[in-house]
Amino acid sequence: MHKMGGDPTHLRPFADVEKYIAFLERPDRAIWQKPDEVVKALDLKGTETLVDVGAGSGYFTFRFARALPEGKVIAADTEAEMIRHIHHRVMSEGIKNVQAMLTKPEAPDINKDADWVFICDVLHHVPDRAGWMERVAAEMKPGARLALIEFKKGKLPQGPPEAAKIPRAQLIALAKKAGLTLDGEKPKLLPYQVFLVFRKP
Repeated sequence: MHKMGGDPTHLRPFADVEKYIAFLERPDRAIWQKPDEVVKALDLKGTETLVDVGAGSGYFTFRFARALPEGKVIAADTEAEMIRHIHHRVMSEGIKNVQAMLTKPEAPDINKDADWVFICDVLHHVPDRAGWMERVAAEMKPGARLALIEFKKGKLPQGPPEAAKIPRAQLIALAKKAGLTLDGEKPKLLPYQVFLVFRKP
């Protein structure tokens, strides 16, 4: 944690962290988040390097790890507690293809070898969305793809407050402004979320 710039003496109380992890991993989330279908939709070959930005508890990270037996998953998050949790699971379960990485909110720090960048329910938390997306795109290699999932506008049983949601057209505009091109969309896969795929030319 010290090497990544974190301060282990200022972590949140363990009970609070456990409660948040339980919320992220709650069984009913799979009904609408459809994590296994999301991973399958990326059509991974199994050898790619993928950066899971805002990995949280590793909800998608460890599913990607299973889909990339000869590849690598970099689980990036700004919360030291989440990185500690992922790293503990990696070590205790002997998972060889997951690397946990602590990042700063303003600097996503995309690995230059990444074939995929995965960002799910993260962008609406970012204050400077345009600048943040530009930094993500700038660090991606040519040909790399970005999967972006955000909650749809409108009254939904899941998701952030309406004011925090980003319209689909704005998501596309942010990515295009950052230099990415729309490469695909999964409009019917997720009931409450937009699922867009972009590519860096």
